[in-house]
Amino acid sequence: MATTNDGVDMSETCTDCERDTPHAVSVEIQTESTKQENAEFSREPYRVSECQICGATTSTRMNNA
Repeated sequence: MATTNDGVDMSETCTDCERDTPHAVSVEIQTESTKQENAEFSREPYRVSECQICGATTSTRMNNA
């Protein structure tokens, strides 16, 4: 499940466009383990940013502890 900030454009630097462009930003819970028995314990929040010009997507883990 993702949370979005509808109606507000976030301007960020896009490495593909090589300039500041509007981005759609959301938070997703992603499973890091490939093993079925550990999957429920390996979910982490990720910040996902998608360029609204070229569609490039970046995903950054939010808690790097």
